Amino acid sequence: MSEWIIGLEGTEAGHKLALALALLAAFLHAIFGALQKGRHDPWLSRGAIDASYGLMALPIALFVVPWPEPHMWPILAGAFVIHVCYKLAQAYTYTYGAYTVVYPVVRGTGPLFTVIGAGLVFGEHFTLPQWMGVAVLLAGIFGLAIYNLRTITLGRETMVPALGLAVLTGCFVALYTTYDAYGIRATANPFTFLAWFFLIDSFVMPVIATLRYRTLVEKPDLAPLIKRGILGAIIAFFSFGSVMMATRLDKVGEAAVLRETSTVFAALIGWLVLGEKVGPRRFALMALIAAGAVIVEVGG
Repeated sequence: MSEWIIGLEGTEAGHKLALALALLAAFLHAIFGALQKGRHDPWLSRGAIDASYGLMALPIALFVVPWPEPHMWPILAGAFVIHVCYKLAQAYTYTYGAYTVVYPVVRGTGPLFTVIGAGLVFGEHFTLPQWMGVAVLLAGIFGLAIYNLRTITLGRETMVPALGLAVLTGCFVALYTTYDAYGIRATANPFTFLAWFFLIDSFVMPVIATLRYRTLVEKPDLAPLIKRGILGAIIAFFSFGSVMMATRLDKVGEAAVLRETSTVFAALIGWLVLGEKVGPRRFALMALIAAGAVIVEVGG
């Protein structure tokens, strides 16, 4: 399969596959974010997810894919550090802020800096229509955050630091998206990077989650947490794996922008599955996000 993927790089078929992978990543990332902010402590949820995908990736990394080339070990180490910082910032963001407010801020900050980073690192340049599409998409995302901020009633006293943490988390999203694109392009077999990334990325959060669990006065039942971890791990494989593969097949900036339609999917999940009200204003903002993504794709 790796030969087939490599053969699509730089082709029109590769561009279309990258588009599909980025949209798949957007849909799955909305589910992934909701899992972390569900009824369980976000630190425990993240620990359960990371432990699960580390155990799943272990046999694949050791026995299925080729081992990383020597030059890949420093790259994987850099990815490890960046993702640990990202997950710490994300966990604090979800701890202090309402999910419907901080999630759009995180996802809105990420693509803007990713597009800039992709231009500096990979020499990618957006056309004027594509920049207009980015502006439309960001207007919809941040507009959704502002609308949700105005309507929430709980947790307003911690919302200012939560929004600051959300912006910081978005910066880490841009950093890891650009860095991971560099990493997956630096190895001959993209699945080598993916397998070893998920393995080494699982080292820290389970330890933090275990220490946090021990300090809790009321400890949650582990069975539902383990189930959530396994489900989250499967989603993470396809969500993060899809967008990483999209950045190898096609432009990093376009993949990053298309992935941020996850905010639309998150709202749709809340409406269709959780019974949340959308209303005309939220619907219009969601339409802006989708329109921005379409403009970016067509404008290229």
